[in-house]
Amino acid sequence: MKIDFPTASFKDFENIPELDAIDRARYFQTYLDYLKANDHLNYRILSTSGCGPEMDLLIDGKPRTCTCLVSNDYLGFTRHPAIREALIRAITEFGSGSGASPAIGGHFIYHQQLEDRIASFYRKTDAILFTTGYTANSATLQCLLKKEDIAILDMEVHASVLEGCQLTNVKRFLHNDMDMLEMVLRNARDKYRTKLVVIDGVYSQNGDIARLDRIAELAHHYGAYLLMDDAHGTGVIGDTGRGVIERYDLYGQVDIITGTFSKALGHIGGYVVADTGLVNFLKYQARQHLFSTTATPATMGILRALDLLDEEPFWRDKLWENIRYLKSGLLGLGLNVGESESAIIPVKIGDIPRTLETGKLLLQAGIYANPIMYPAVAKRAPVSG
Repeated sequence: MKIDFPTASFKDFENIPELDAIDRARYFQTYLDYLKANDHLNYRILSTSGCGPEMDLLIDGKPRTCTCLVSNDYLGFTRHPAIREALIRAITEFGSGSGASPAIGGHFIYHQQLEDRIASFYRKTDAILFTTGYTANSATLQCLLKKEDIAILDMEVHASVLEGCQLTNVKRFLHNDMDMLEMVLRNARDKYRTKLVVIDGVYSQNGDIARLDRIAELAHHYGAYLLMDDAHGTGVIGDTGRGVIERYDLYGQVDIITGTFSKALGHIGGYVVADTGLVNFLKYQARQHLFSTTATPATMGILRALDLLDEEPFWRDKLWENIRYLKSGLLGLGLNVGESESAIIPVKIGDIPRTLETGKLLLQAGIYANPIMYPAVAKRAPVSG
């Protein structure tokens, strides 16, 4: 099999039947070399400064300062002085690491404080922490859903959800298509033990928002539970930054909330918020939680970031001012930004070679923006964002 490099995506190299693992990796390397030779490999660019509106990069060994449009540090909290002070105090008191998994010595007071805080943030009774937002999804779904169950997924849920559903039955519905969701729910009603609808609050490539009110209504009407990953909504959406659940005022209608501390809260780690019984089940059954060393004392910086969402709402106000300004400018240029309602604003180009070339030209102009291709977006909808 020969892959057409100009129109290829990383997905094409995932499994090439006639090549073993080593040969497949070597063939993929020739593709990377092709991208590099055409100045289209603007991934994994070395940053020599922290997150911010501008970032110092090292491109082909040459330093370059660029306007940053790639970061999820929506509120600028990775550099906030109060958060940095909290991190320094935490490391001074507790050291650099936790030293153990949560069940056998690695559960510290700052972990418990954060679990309590993120649970109350969403008006739930309990929460569990994971080392990443990705594993919060994948571990939870692997733990809860087996061969007797079914996951009903929006077509544009995050890759972590797809990985988490490999042990169960899966049915996908067209993005935000309520008629198709209802059809799937109706057909699944009497066939599976557990039915779980899984959605994103804010979709990570299109930047649009789930129709949470209708989805919750349909899921519960047909006897299904609802899980929402609001990684990109937390801190950004809602009057106080509680995300999509606040926008719709449906705190009691989402059975499981997952998310990450790596976007607006400026840190790393993931969480699952739910009722106490389900959370306790995950604490002793979710393998990626049970057998992973817990997060470092720098976790205490997240607690300070949660405080700042309420204490300094002007960061969110400034973010939305910037969102409106950028979106208006892109639309004024006649560009397609889709249905974005969040801090994620894609420029939809619809052609892989043109998308890669756009990324190259933007970088040359001092604008750091990555081409996004299949499978992160649909094959016909590559974007630069």
